[in-house]
Amino acid sequence: MAALGWLTPRRRSATARSVLAGEAAAEAARKTSAADDDSALLTGTSEEAPEEPAFPVAGDDRAAAFFDLDNTVMQGAAIFHFGRGLYKRKFFERRELTRFAWQQAWFRLAGVEDPEHMQDARDSALSIVKGHRVSELMSIGEEIYDEYMADRIWPGTRALAQAHLDAGQKVWLVTAAPVETATIIARRLGLTGALGTVAESVDGVYTGRLVGEPLHGPAKAEAVRALAAAEGLDLDRCAAYSDSHNDIPLLSLVGHPYAINPDAKLRKYARARDWRLRDYRTGRKAAKVGIPAAAGVGALAGGTAAAVALHRRRR
Repeated sequence: MAALGWLTPRRRSATARSVLAGEAAAEAARKTSAADDDSALLTGTSEEAPEEPAFPVAGDDRAAAFFDLDNTVMQGAAIFHFGRGLYKRKFFERRELTRFAWQQAWFRLAGVEDPEHMQDARDSALSIVKGHRVSELMSIGEEIYDEYMADRIWPGTRALAQAHLDAGQKVWLVTAAPVETATIIARRLGLTGALGTVAESVDGVYTGRLVGEPLHGPAKAEAVRALAAAEGLDLDRCAAYSDSHNDIPLLSLVGHPYAINPDAKLRKYARARDWRLRDYRTGRKAAKVGIPAAAGVGALAGGTAAAVALHRRRR
């Protein structure tokens, strides 16, 4: 039960590592955004976003919008899809993919982030990329986006982001995923940039360590706070979107918080405070568990079946 206390962001203050992670994410995001100014011409995509009743979005250059990534903008967790792509390219063995797949299955079933699973995935990713060049992983990340992520973008959330862009506002992803992966996704969607977990690199080579801690919970709020200060934004005029109660610190930081595909805790919290809600899921997530075909081994299938049974008993 101790983990439940960790999952209560209202009771968990930002640590020095959270602040460091947030400031590192904000600095990386601003550098990337400045380098990619030309990509602003690509705000449209080849697919038409469905028409969405617009939230009140004023043309205000001191306002911006911040979107969580996993299960808010994209179905599933970006780091797990990235792991699938690295496995395909023989960065690691089948047993590692099995673990990635099981964690993805849990994420899809439960609809919330399990701290131990997410930490395990991050540790695995750091060990896998250690010694590789940042430029190499960025290039591979572009391919992985096309293979595993492009068709998992929620059209409704994409339309909300576009409404902010059309109003002349900047739109940032804010995610625990690696900043390089998040930046690729933001660029492909025509967004301004991304705040993500910063992995340490020396001379363009990953060391296998993080700067601060993963951009999760309070660290996300610290990243947005730092970025807002650097960009001259008024947080009371900004909007934030997330599916997870872990992001309550972020949502509470802005004047216009929105719960998108919310988990049970966030739905309850948002309703009590009259926050706007949107749910773009069309059915029970347990009916559509995304498991990589390459990981369809007996142990994984058995574990997934057990998780489904457990999930059903808890309903």
